Formats: sequence, structure tokens, C-alpha cells
Amino acid sequence: MIGTRGSSLALCQAEIVRTKLEERYPDRRVELRTIKAQADKNPELSLVAIGGEGVFVKELETALQERRITLAVHSMKDVPLDIPEDLRIAAVLEREEPRDALVSRSGAPLDELPAGATVGTSSLRRRSQLLRRRKDLALREIRGNVDTRLRKLGEGQFDAIVLAACGLIRLGLEDRITQLLAFEEMLPEPGQGALALEARGDDPDTLELLSGLEDSVSRACVDAERAFLKALGGGCRVPIAAYASAEHGTLSLEGTVVRADGSAEVRGRLSGSLMEPMALGERLASELESRGARKLLGE
Repeated sequence: MIGTRGSSLALCQAEIVRTKLEERYPDRRVELRTIKAQADKNPELSLVAIGGEGVFVKELETALQERRITLAVHSMKDVPLDIPEDLRIAAVLEREEPRDALVSRSGAPLDELPAGATVGTSSLRRRSQLLRRRKDLALREIRGNVDTRLRKLGEGQFDAIVLAACGLIRLGLEDRITQLLAFEEMLPEPGQGALALEARGDDPDTLELLSGLEDSVSRACVDAERAFLKALGGGCRVPIAAYASAEHGTLSLEGTVVRADGSAEVRGRLSGSLMEPMALGERLASELESRGARKLLGE
């Protein structure tokens, strides 16, 4: 039994996992169960007001612990850095598009939006990086699932919105993307683009089953990004961004901390062994900390 939130994107992601499981284990019957997450119950409230960390996963984790579901499907970027001791991230699927996407009503890319254009984003990470590039934009909070955000854009409430590109692509809405934002313009949230499968630690059969879906390179990349985030004392609601990629056994990690108003940034890149991703994340965090990253976060 796969547990999932009820949004169109969450259901789409759960279907991706169900298809992979049924293809790999054709004798298994896989069902979906919808669990309403805390953030979905109050779609117009800011994530900070709802409770910040874990608002997209807490109810799914409770359902796991109560044995109402066998596994939960999460967007890796929504998973808190510390998960309950009795649960495990059993698999990280092969990562899809990690970049952010700009969707504008006029079709204008970021650099061509007029001064004062209203851009919707609920992410402090995105907000700070947008202001770093375009201080003349009017940034406004936007909540709701992908469909709701696109509707609000179409109604004229915003001139543009910024979303994770992978969500639009998974929903078959890639034609709505005005611009994929380059890493130089906007580093993503740690784990963005990857799906995480969570299961109980005392369920060896499911852990073994899910291990067949594990992509070791994607796991190493998100482990490095999340270690960087954790070492800086951050969570998913702070202006910290990171992206790791791998080639020929070498992991490259780029990370940044941006002052909330975009007026200052500490950014860096390091490379290391694919076998030691968390050590790489911690090293980069230490380097950025020595250059004032924590001071920016404190402000």
C-alpha cells in the first residue's frame, strides 16, 4: 500500500512509483491510499504559519507508523533532515530535472520582466535569489498546488510564478515553462527533482523490495546537498540552496547562502568522492561558514 498526498502532482508521483514496482515485481498488487497532509488542509496559509518543517510528510509518516500504509512517496526536498528513528528512506529514485522554472503570463524570461512585475513564490530560497538578480521585482507569497498556482497566474494575480520544473514536467505541463532557470541564476532546494520512498525500519521485506528502485548516484547527490544544509543549521524554509552532480566517480557540490533581501551572498563549490557525499557537504558548509554564511542566516 503506497501512501500519498491527494494533489495531482503527488498522485502522479505515486503512480510513477507504482508503475516501477509493478514492472519490477509483476506478481505484486500495488494500491494507493490518499492521506491528507497538514499543508493541504490549509492551502492558503503560509508554510511558516502552518508549522514549517515536515508539513508535507508528517501525516504520511504517522500512517506508516500506524501500519495503515506500507510505504510513503515524498518529494525529497520536502523531507525533514531528521526523520523518526523507526522510519527509513528506503530508496531515492533516479533524479529528474532539478532546476526551477519561471512561468510568465507574457512569455517574457526573468531578465525581460518589466520593473515592478509581480512574481509569486512561497520559498524564501527562491525569493532571496530572485532579489539578488532583480531587486526591482515585487515578490508575493503564493500557496496551493501546481494547478492552483497556474490558475492564479492565469487570473492575473501575478505576472509570473516560479515552480520546481520537475513538477510541471511530471504533470505533462512542460509547455507552460517560460524559462528553465540556470544554476547560475538560481540554485535549487536540496533534493529537488528526486523522489524519496519512506518505509518502516522493522519491515525488511519492504526495504528489500524498494532497494531495487534505488539510484545510488542520485542518493549520493541528495545526501551531499542535505548534509550541507544540515551543517549550516538550516531546514527547508531558509535561504540555503545546493546542487550536486556526479561524473566518473567524482561528486561536485555547489552551495549558496543568500541574505533574505538578496543584498549579499556567500557561494562556493567543492568536489570529492562519490563514496563520501556527506563529508563533502559538511566541508562546503564549513568553507561557507568561514566566509560569513551563518551571519547572513542570522540576519
